[in-house]
Amino acid sequence: MTAKQKQYLKDKIHEIIYEADTKPGKLFDVILLFVIIASILLVMLESVDSFDAKYHSFLNISEWVITILFTIEYIARIVSVKNPIKYIFSFYGIIDLLSTIPKYLSLFLTGTHSLVALRALRLMRVFRILKLTRYIGESTNFVRSLRRSRVKISVFLMFVFILCIILGTVMYLVESGNGSGFTSIPRSVYWAIVTLTTVGYGDIAPITPFGQFIASLIMIMGYGIIAIPTGIVGAEMTKKDRDRIPTNTTSCPNCAEPYHRDNAEFCHQCGSKLDD
Repeated sequence: MTAKQKQYLKDKIHEIIYEADTKPGKLFDVILLFVIIASILLVMLESVDSFDAKYHSFLNISEWVITILFTIEYIARIVSVKNPIKYIFSFYGIIDLLSTIPKYLSLFLTGTHSLVALRALRLMRVFRILKLTRYIGESTNFVRSLRRSRVKISVFLMFVFILCIILGTVMYLVESGNGSGFTSIPRSVYWAIVTLTTVGYGDIAPITPFGQFIASLIMIMGYGIIAIPTGIVGAEMTKKDRDRIPTNTTSCPNCAEPYHRDNAEFCHQCGSKLDD
């Protein structure tokens, strides 16, 4: 095989595996999604003792077939990019590796077979397929809004944490010694967190009138506090000066960067020319 033929084959593999805008790429993504779901179902069924006892051989062979397919796909992803290290240590690259090695490890280490359930992480690739729908703009906008809001949300969470410490301490002073379960400040802080988030397990409850009054205020306060992060993110999503959201799914053949602006000709990450 000539160098030109090798490059053509490499580009074709890259187009099928990484590109979601082409017909082969779409078909590959859909098939991959069904294989991932099938592999997860096999692991789930194997955990049922009665089913495993009856179909153990079938389940084992099926898992090996899927593992080999994942291995071939993983190798193909590495050889089809100019910078394989970039893919290997990328988020999806690590997930792909973690979903492949548990079955091999089970040959040498007992108890590691259950790690095959890590394949569920590969379902995150469904977002790449969803990018083909008209809803990708809003989902990408939501992620960007979360990133822009992270400082405000972090400050807010720190405030809530401090508030829970104060409220827990107050409840300890009010309820301790009454047999209500507020036996220490950390336990009281735990109650404040559960109450403020409106979870309400009920394992600890105030019994004094003043303690119940404070608890009522905390419950009401909880509804308002829960709504604040939603307002912060919502404000970011409605900003008029946000950048136009890219829906281009062209993947860079050099660094495998999947996000680019529409009609982009070069990768914004490494500068390599994108495939047409």
